[in-house]
Amino acid sequence: MTLLSMLCLVLLTIIGALLLKIYLLRRAADEIGREFADRLGTDTNTLIAISSRDRHMRALAGEINSQLRVLRKERQRFLQGDLEMRDAVTNISHDLRTPLTAVCGYLDLLKAEEKSENAGRYLQVITERVETLKQLTEELFRYTLAGDASSELILEEVSLSGALEESLSAYYGALTGCRITPEIHITEKRLARRLSRSALLRIFGNVISNAIKYSDGDLTVELRESGEIIFSNKAAGLDEVSVARFFNRFYTVETAGHSTGLGLSIARRLVEQMNGAIDADYREGRLSVRIYFPE
Repeated sequence: MTLLSMLCLVLLTIIGALLLKIYLLRRAADEIGREFADRLGTDTNTLIAISSRDRHMRALAGEINSQLRVLRKERQRFLQGDLEMRDAVTNISHDLRTPLTAVCGYLDLLKAEEKSENAGRYLQVITERVETLKQLTEELFRYTLAGDASSELILEEVSLSGALEESLSAYYGALTGCRITPEIHITEKRLARRLSRSALLRIFGNVISNAIKYSDGDLTVELRESGEIIFSNKAAGLDEVSVARFFNRFYTVETAGHSTGLGLSIARRLVEQMNGAIDADYREGRLSVRIYFPE
């Protein structure tokens, strides 16, 4: 065997060893990626374990495991703090109901007393503010319930058209009282989803209430064959910035003086709990809220 042949054999051996090393490193990297994705997607204390003996890959897996431990601790702190916050809000909303009930009782007594014109006007303002406070207290309580992961929704086969018609009927008086005659387009195709009926009615009710607050006198409701539900109305008092923040907790637009800012936030939580999607957009002076539940 010539020297050149020996050199070629050595080079081929080195190249083969390098290719094998690269293959093993790629397999170890893929293994770490799969393990990492699995640990993030499941609530488990199991750390990443790899079959590779490469010290660099094992060091990488060790560093990721260290970060996973930190992430789990932070997640537990967040969940504990979130639970404590919800309990506190629930307790506060309960505690507020008793004094509010007493205040309302005394206001009713005060209305029966003789008073000056100014006193009557001040009393009316106080009454309106107390009603707003009562509404906020109730919405706070409902918001904590809607966001409580431990309170599972009872799912059943629900007709989208039936629930939509029921909600519109329930709010028809409020709509006509605001001189809004809804234009309704519901597909004849039977559309059913596994949802919580009470949660779905709450979602539709909150969206319709939102339309009553911001509508310039119209409301179009459409249920498409795809299962998408669209509520749209003219709303000159809004803009793209305010609509983009519609689903934020406690966000209100100044024109809605009696809004608590929780209605659409609760709707979004309930929609997401049932694996649906909800969004809002504003184009050419028209507000549209879309809701969709996949089959």
